[in-house]
Amino acid sequence: MSLKSSSTTRRTVILSAAGLSTLPFLVQPKRAEAAGAMAQSVAKYQAMPKGNAQCSKCNYFLPGATPTATGQCKVVAGAISPNGWCQMFAAKHG
Repeated sequence: MSLKSSSTTRRTVILSAAGLSTLPFLVQPKRAEAAGAMAQSVAKYQAMPKGNAQCSKCNYFLPGATPTATGQCKVVAGAISPNGWCQMFAAKHG
């Protein structure tokens, strides 16, 4: 009985280790989303403003080197025009 018990324990340890090795791959996509990697197509980004709403007036916009240069977004991936707009727009306060 101890031989069978020891064999089961080794098998359990090996399978557990194999399962844990895939954990980083399962967690990685959530980190990417949290870092602002939403695709522009998902956010329905466009390079033109929508009325008075535009990226340069958005809380998530990180401006480029000059006021007219492309910048970054905390939510949407890629180069972002200060004159652009997406459905994630959140007006700056104050």
